[in-house]
Amino acid sequence: MANAEHSGRPAEGFGAAAVGEAGARLRLARLGLWIVAAILAVRQMAVVLGTPRGERLTDLETWVGPNGVLHVEGSLYDTSRFTGTPFGGLVLKPLTRAAEQALGWGWTLGSLLLVAVLGLVAARALPQPVGRRAAQFAAPVAICLLMLSLPVRNTLWLGQTSIIPVLLVLLGCFVVRGERASGLLIGVAAALQPTVLLFAPLLWFTGRKRAAVTTGGAFAGLTALAWAAMPHDSFTYWVHHLAGTGLGGAADDLANQSLHGALLRLGLSGPLEIALFLLLGAAVVAVGLRRAVRYARDGQLLLAVAITGCTAIAVAPMSWQHQLLWLLLAVVGRVGKRASDRYVWPVAVILVMTLPAKMMLPNMEALHPLRDNLVLLAALAAATVVPFLSRTSPYYRSPVPTQYARPVPSRFARVPLLPFLKRVLTRPNLLLELLLIRVTYAAYQQVRLAATGGTISGGRERAEAHGWQILDLERAVGLDIEHTVNHAVVKLDWLRGFFDFYYTSFHFAVPLTVLAVLYWRRPVDYRWARSTLGITTLLALIGFWAYPLAPPRLMPGLGIIDTVHGVQDFSQPDYGTLTSLTNQYAAMPSLHFGWSLWCGVAIAVVAPKLWMKALGLLHPLLTAAAIVATGNHWVLDAAGGALVVAGGFGLVWLVQGPRARTVSAAAQQPESTPETMVKAGRAQ
Repeated sequence: MANAEHSGRPAEGFGAAAVGEAGARLRLARLGLWIVAAILAVRQMAVVLGTPRGERLTDLETWVGPNGVLHVEGSLYDTSRFTGTPFGGLVLKPLTRAAEQALGWGWTLGSLLLVAVLGLVAARALPQPVGRRAAQFAAPVAICLLMLSLPVRNTLWLGQTSIIPVLLVLLGCFVVRGERASGLLIGVAAALQPTVLLFAPLLWFTGRKRAAVTTGGAFAGLTALAWAAMPHDSFTYWVHHLAGTGLGGAADDLANQSLHGALLRLGLSGPLEIALFLLLGAAVVAVGLRRAVRYARDGQLLLAVAITGCTAIAVAPMSWQHQLLWLLLAVVGRVGKRASDRYVWPVAVILVMTLPAKMMLPNMEALHPLRDNLVLLAALAAATVVPFLSRTSPYYRSPVPTQYARPVPSRFARVPLLPFLKRVLTRPNLLLELLLIRVTYAAYQQVRLAATGGTISGGRERAEAHGWQILDLERAVGLDIEHTVNHAVVKLDWLRGFFDFYYTSFHFAVPLTVLAVLYWRRPVDYRWARSTLGITTLLALIGFWAYPLAPPRLMPGLGIIDTVHGVQDFSQPDYGTLTSLTNQYAAMPSLHFGWSLWCGVAIAVVAPKLWMKALGLLHPLLTAAAIVATGNHWVLDAAGGALVVAGGFGLVWLVQGPRARTVSAAAQQPESTPETMVKAGRAQ
C-alpha cells in the first residue's frame, strides 16, 4: 500500500500538470477566437461605413423623408423598396432627423451587437450533453460564423432588421422564463416577419400551449395596432400585396430563395404555379413541423427552431438573402454514424451560408437550376430529409471511431511537426471532398485573377518586363528554346494538333483521374496526395501574386505563335472575351507542369508495377514539351512548377511525417480503444 501510494503521487502531480497545460491551451485558443470575432466585427463595420453614402444602407436610406427617417406623411410603400410589415414601420417611425446624422454608425454598431447577442444565445442553447471544449469555443465560433454569413453581411449592407426576429425567437425559447413572456417575444417577431407564426404550432405540439396562444395573440394585437395607426399602409401590405408579396425585387430574382421564387425561375407562372406552390408548401410545412416537434421532444430544441425556420424560408412567398439566417442554426444537428462523416453536414451548411453559389457549383447551364436555388435546397433538406441523429441513438455521443494507420518513424526528432495529424485509414466522405475541392478551385480562380488587380490587362507592363527578365536569364544559360520549338511544331500539323490537344485536355483530366483512383483504391495515399496538391497550388498562387509574368505568346515582337488560341493581342477585340475568366499573366510557376509532375510523382510512388511508374513519369515530360511548343510557358516556368511541387511534398512530410505504409494488417488491426479493451476483457 505504501509503495502504491508513493508511486501514485508523482503520477497524480504529472496528471494535474498535464491537465493544467491542456486547460491553458484551451484558454489561449478561446482568446484567439474572440480576437478573430472582434476583427471580423471591426472589418464589417469598416466595409459598411467606408462605402460612400447612397451606396450603403440602401434599404434604410429609402426610408428617409422630409420629417424624419421614415416617411411620416404618405405611404411606406410608395416605392417597393420597403419590404417590412406595417408594424415594423410603426416601430421605426419614432426615429427623428437627429438620429439620421448618426444613423450609419448607430445602425451598424447596433446590428453588430445584436449579432453578438444572437451568437451567445445560440451557444447557450446547444443540445446537451456538451463537451468542455465545445462549451468554451461555442460562443466565439458562433459569432464568427454569423459575421461571415451572407445573410448578416447582406443585412449590414442594406440596413435591414432581419436579425431581430431570429433573436427574439431564440430569446423566447431559451432565455426568458414563463410561457407568456416567451409567446410575447415570438409574437413580436411574427409581427415583424409573418412566417415566424410557424413557431406557434411548434410551441403547441410540444406542450407549451399558453406560449402558442400568446404568440398568436401578440401577433394579432400588434398587427391590429399598426392597422389602426396606418390603415392605408396596412391595407397595401396585407391585401394589395398579399402579406408583402411583390415588395422588393422581382419574385423570380435569385435573391428570393423560396419555393415561389424557384418555381418562377423554372418557367412556371399563373394559376398552375400558385397551385403547385401551395401544394408543395403545405407538404413542407407538414413534414418540417413534424420533424421539429420530434427533435424538440428529444431535447434538441435549437435544432427544432432551425428546422422550423428553414420551413419558413421555403414556404414564404419572398425569402430574401438577409432573411435566410435560420439555415445557419441547423449546423447543431448531428448527422452520420461514423466520426469521419460528422463534418459533412456542418461544412456544407457553412459553405452554403458564407460563399456565393457560383463558388459552390461550376458555371454550367445544366447545373443552373441547382446553383440558382442552392440555399433553398439546403433549407428544404434541413426541414424534410436530413437524418439528424436522436439523442437516444448510441451514435449521438459515440460515433464509430476513425481508424488510423500506424505512424512511420522519421530520421529527424522534430518530424512530424504536428504529430496529431494522423493518417486516416478509412475512405473520406465523397460529398465533403467534392465540396472542398470545388471551393478550393473557385478560390484559386479568384486569387489568380486578383493577382492582376481583378482585370485581365492589369499589370501588363510589369508582366512583360518580367518576361524580358526571364528571356535574358534563359539566354545567359542557353535555355531560350521557346521560339525554335514553337516554330518547328507549327510546321507539322499532326504534331501541333497533338500538343494542342494534350495541353487543353490532360491538364485537368489526369489529376482528377489520379485523385479518383487513389480515393477508391488507396484512401491513405489519397489524403497524402490531396494534401500535397493543395499546398503545391497555394505556393503557386503566391508566385502568381509576387511575380506576374507574361507567357511567350503574349510577348510583343517575340514572334511566338499561340497554337491553341490563335492570335492573342490586346488590339484584338476578341482577346478580352476569350480570356475574361483567367489571369493570362499567371505563368510563373507553371501549374500545367506542376500538376503533371505531381501526377507523375504520385503514380511513381504508389503504382505497384514498373510500367505504371514509367507511364506516370512520361506525363510531366509530355506536358513540359506541350507548354513550350504551344507558346504558353517559358522553360523556367516548368522549373518553377517543379519547385512548388517539391515544396508541397516537403511541407506535407514536415507536418505529417513520412508517408504511411498502407498494408492489410494495419487496416485490420485498429488501435486499441476503451470499447475494444472492454470487449477483450469480457471475452477472457
